Amino acid sequence: MAIKDTPEEWTVTATTTPFTGNKTSVRTDEVVMPDGSTVTRDYQVHPGSVAVLALDDEGRVLVLRQYRHPVRQKLWEIPAGLLDIPGENPLHAAQRELYEEAHVKAEDWRVLADVYTTPGGCDEAVRIFLARELSEAEGERFEVSEEEADMELARVPQAELVRGVLAGELHNNCLVVGVLALTAAQSGDGLDALRPADAQWPARPFEA
Repeated sequence: MAIKDTPEEWTVTATTTPFTGNKTSVRTDEVVMPDGSTVTRDYQVHPGSVAVLALDDEGRVLVLRQYRHPVRQKLWEIPAGLLDIPGENPLHAAQRELYEEAHVKAEDWRVLADVYTTPGGCDEAVRIFLARELSEAEGERFEVSEEEADMELARVPQAELVRGVLAGELHNNCLVVGVLALTAAQSGDGLDALRPADAQWPARPFEA
């Protein structure tokens, strides 16, 4: 049997949106279960995100340290951001985030992994890219604000990040998935065998 996620949609008899925020909202669905009963499911509606694991020629990963208020911690993360424009090509969004958060550009882009961050309570889908052949971006640095104004930037050896993940010291989901997927790809068919940057993404369809 092939181990593969498959599309499926159970009948929804009613939907309401009790909360609408700046970027996301909360939806309440009445969902029909396999036994015919109906239950209520609340979940966050999210536009989707992209993240970038930027790997330099010395085997170091570009990481950022940022305050995350819901968990009351400063987390080490990889550059990431929302898909602000419906139907936007996720590669373009990833290139923008790498420039804005790190003032870096990359020549080689691949898809590293596609994930649902918390599918039991949120419909957020994230595409994690691998970016290589890094260089400083041209022009002035993007002006950051709010939590991003306090960000720290570092380049950390991949092995140190793997150690931190397995030791329970690093918790950001995109960093964890990205670093472990990178390590798996390197020990498997190699990074050049990864999906191309414009690979289809059913969770957030886009035009190339």
